[in-house]
Amino acid sequence: MKRILVTGSIGYLGSVLTAYLQKKNFEVIGYDTGFFKNALLYNPSPTNTFFRDVRVITEKDLENIDVVVHLAGISNDPMGKLNATSIYDPTRTYSFKIAKMCKKMGVKFIFASSCSVYGLGENEFLTEHSSTYPQTLYSLNKLQIEGDLQSISDKNFSPIALRFATVFGPSPRIRFDVVINMLTGMAVSDHSIVLNSNGLSWRPNLHILDACQAIDCAINLDYFAGELLILNVGADKNNLQVIEIAKIIQKVVPNCELKFLSDNPLLDKEGLITDRKIKNGTDTRTYKVSFDKIKKIFPDFKCEWDIESGIKDMVDLFMRLSLPPNFFKSRGFYRLQQLEYLYAEGYVSDELFWLKS
Repeated sequence: MKRILVTGSIGYLGSVLTAYLQKKNFEVIGYDTGFFKNALLYNPSPTNTFFRDVRVITEKDLENIDVVVHLAGISNDPMGKLNATSIYDPTRTYSFKIAKMCKKMGVKFIFASSCSVYGLGENEFLTEHSSTYPQTLYSLNKLQIEGDLQSISDKNFSPIALRFATVFGPSPRIRFDVVINMLTGMAVSDHSIVLNSNGLSWRPNLHILDACQAIDCAINLDYFAGELLILNVGADKNNLQVIEIAKIIQKVVPNCELKFLSDNPLLDKEGLITDRKIKNGTDTRTYKVSFDKIKKIFPDFKCEWDIESGIKDMVDLFMRLSLPPNFFKSRGFYRLQQLEYLYAEGYVSDELFWLKS
């Protein structure tokens, strides 16, 4: 039985992945610092989780581990007075440190990267060989870590970087600050959908269970090419404009009015919808992605969820849980707001280490 160490194991994706891998008969160990441990949509499956900051992982932690799935990282750009260096340099440093330990100890390393590294695209479908134009510090950080992994790749160490499309779908620790989840939550709770942009930007999307399937494929892949394997993860059919996604949600949830934040800023009194990277209603992050390569590398991989089926599944879940409208605005489901709260209230330091629990 393979032993898998998942970093960031009780985040949005990690909370689903650990249970998914256990059902595949892997022995799974999870490390997480616990910033979002109490933000629960529903009770997660029991997993072997240690509340531990990945920055303090040592070679001892990797003993008898076959694969590290590295999800841990900051999901939003810096908050408050914290600058990019204080947030992203440590993320890059500890990712590289863990990868080098994996190389030394013969442990397979799978890195959760992002299609957001492409940043800007015209009408073409971007491949793993396309130029990258990261529009955020988050995306730049992913690209930098990929470069670090490539620099230590050789015949004895061939890591895998999975460039995930924008993940959506239910999780015990769901995020409502990603586009499909956010808009679906609005539709169910308020019977309105508020776009924080003009909705014309293109995004690739990926159901959370399909993301888990890709990781499972990567774990089982015998890959020793001596270089970093980069794979876009998603399906061509799930490249959509944001406004198209909103219209699909309107079809699934009847009588939802479509509104634009630029027309009425008071629609976001809590400051949860506003995206600081969108200027004058325009989101410069727009790109369509090709997923041909992953089908060749993982012949058995196929996205089982399209946008509409994923939205229907989420709506059904929200209705079964009988969630009150204000639940969808709980701070813990919004990564930037939760981290800002922990920092402002003195729970974490400038370096995002816990000061008190």
